Amino acid sequence: MRRVCGLDVHYDEAGRTARAAAVVMGLPGLETIEHAIARRPASFPYVPGLLSFREMPAALAALEALTVRPDLLLCDGQGIAHPRRCGLASHLGLAADLPSIGVAKTRLVGEHREPGASRGAWAPLVDAGEEIGAALRTRAGVKPVYVSIGHRVSLATAIRLVLACSPRYRIPEPLRAADRLARGRL
Repeated sequence: MRRVCGLDVHYDEAGRTARAAAVVMGLPGLETIEHAIARRPASFPYVPGLLSFREMPAALAALEALTVRPDLLLCDGQGIAHPRRCGLASHLGLAADLPSIGVAKTRLVGEHREPGASRGAWAPLVDAGEEIGAALRTRAGVKPVYVSIGHRVSLATAIRLVLACSPRYRIPEPLRAADRLARGRL
């Protein structure tokens, strides 16, 4: 993996327009290689559990606007740690035919024990007896993020790559940059 793309989607105040940002960074240095923004009407209504259908058109358009093909997608959302086992990271990874990882700030489903306090500590996220992700501590003493397989990545690899992309902050750098760009702050 030499190029990782962070992808995030935000909406205008009325929720009618989705603004997706894709930021490609190099590994291991996390230097920005390229970024793209796409705006699309939010034609699919907000339905809990089906958010990927609302965000996919803008997210795919942002990916298509890139001139560099990333080796990996980091999505602000869930992969298989989803009630239907197909959150945005899974859906987008399949549609774009790219390995993908879901990195979420909050848990959607499943239970986990508290991971250790040190950076890199993690605990399995389990739902109905199935391991669907990990509560991963990217910084010592801060809340964990929820990492889940999106598409064509093992959980062990997902944890390793999320840590590699999170040298200073709780949220991986490509996602932090995509969040700022999608909000119009970069």
